[in-house]
Amino acid sequence: MPTAVPERSAGLPEDGPRPVRTTSTGRPRELPRGMARAAASIGALAVCQAVLMIGIGFLITGPARHVWPLTAEDGVNRGLERLRTSTLTTLSSIGSELGNTGTVIGVTLAACLALIFIPKLPMWRQVSFLALGVALQSLVFLVITIAVDRQRPDVHRLDGSLPTSSYTSGHTGAATAIYGGLAVLVLSRVRSPWRRVLAAVLLLLPVVVGLSRLYRGMHHPTDVAGGMINGALALLVVGHALLRDGRVSAPAALPEVPQAPRAELLPGRVAVVVNPTTVDESARDELRRVLAQHGHREPVFIETTAADPGGGQAAQALAEGAALVVVCGGDGTVRAAADRLAGSGVPLAVVPFGTGNLLARNLDLPLTPAEALDAALGGAPRVIDVARVEGDGLPATHFAVMSGVGLDAAMMKYAEEHDRAKAMLGWPAYVLAAPKAMRGPRMSLSVRLDGGQPLRRTARMVLVGNTGELQGGLRLIPDARPDDGVLDLLILDPQGPGGWLRTVSALLRRKRDGEAGDGQPEFRTFRRAEFTFDAPEPREIDGDPVGTGTRLSVEVVPGALTVLVPNREH
Repeated sequence: MPTAVPERSAGLPEDGPRPVRTTSTGRPRELPRGMARAAASIGALAVCQAVLMIGIGFLITGPARHVWPLTAEDGVNRGLERLRTSTLTTLSSIGSELGNTGTVIGVTLAACLALIFIPKLPMWRQVSFLALGVALQSLVFLVITIAVDRQRPDVHRLDGSLPTSSYTSGHTGAATAIYGGLAVLVLSRVRSPWRRVLAAVLLLLPVVVGLSRLYRGMHHPTDVAGGMINGALALLVVGHALLRDGRVSAPAALPEVPQAPRAELLPGRVAVVVNPTTVDESARDELRRVLAQHGHREPVFIETTAADPGGGQAAQALAEGAALVVVCGGDGTVRAAADRLAGSGVPLAVVPFGTGNLLARNLDLPLTPAEALDAALGGAPRVIDVARVEGDGLPATHFAVMSGVGLDAAMMKYAEEHDRAKAMLGWPAYVLAAPKAMRGPRMSLSVRLDGGQPLRRTARMVLVGNTGELQGGLRLIPDARPDDGVLDLLILDPQGPGGWLRTVSALLRRKRDGEAGDGQPEFRTFRRAEFTFDAPEPREIDGDPVGTGTRLSVEVVPGALTVLVPNREH
């Protein structure tokens, strides 16, 4: 039976010392410290980063120095020396200055102050990501230059000779860390249609710095490439610990908490469904603060269990009169809760704490939990469709995002089988599972759309979408809209490397050709579809594997779910 955890006593000061929890035996137990785990993760991965970069340096200065393209590097430096003009020298000086220590420190400080004082809520997690990313890059850079001794290019250098090794380029690494970090924040936090243009400009700046350092004779091409790799790895390491799943970190297991009597939800109250394995006590405190800022001062937290990932908790909230249900978890938790909320009229506020967070992405919510909740509560209700799906061995349920058969389901299955990789990498673990999934055979199937004649197809992947956007802003189904009263079908059947290239190209161009031809993606819309597969195939719903089967029926339920979405004008 799920446990409802009532709001903590109003007598506790909001900013005062955190209370010490006790176990059932009365012994004190400290509250979980997400930051400690984040620091340990950064430290361990930073050591791996340093070892990798030093290993590459030893390879460049050792066995590989007589191998192309390293043998061509001196020619590149001499060629750039011959191209020097007064105008290019001036421009390269400006470009080099963008990666100078003083410039990088100034930009980092200004960006951090802006993230603290400009938003409604200080973005401490983003501040930490930016500052630690730059600092980690610099620390690893110093370790590399001590371990790897590489002479600078044998050309006239336009800057004073520095005491550090030529490998790696510190200017380029620092520029990659600060401007690349800003690009990540722009893509994840800015909602303007110009965000991709701004991010592209920011990502271009490290390239400008690297070319300037080459032109000025300060580094070999591989030194510049190494600097970019070092800066990018620093962002990846810090981002993994601080921004992955939109949270700082979650403890491996929650501390023991005394059983509390179940609180009755009164009309107008807020129920918060939480996955206890991903939402620690510090995250709950942050959610309480945001709810209080929007006038919800007595939320009731209801924990999911391994046997019930969110459906029973949402049903309990409805039965006890909740006027708003906040769901904190990954795609599986959100889907289970949405399945029970469909048709109730009670609004759902999605707070992303998972790997994919697909519904949150498609609702244009921030991926940081507190900011997502703030944006939802400050937004407006929106009625969207859901899809009812069932099949052999699959009881009837609803989904709000996507359901797939074939390649994508196999990727999800392989990623789930490697929990450690998924926990460390987040959604990129699905990408790493793709090569293994692609080795599976093609499917043969029949599909009947809206009662029409069956269509025979072969396919690598069959995808039904109520929404179309995946991680990284990729719109896999360009025309899918969650409130258009129809569902969208995508059938992919690429053959060979050339077929995959054409397919990827068509998807990136958001090309919609109707019926497939020459391995091109096939797009269709429908209200009800019935799929019959010649052999059992892997299936997934909103990113969760749901076993294999030979039958699947999907039907749209228009306007069944009410969700809170940000105001577009903000």
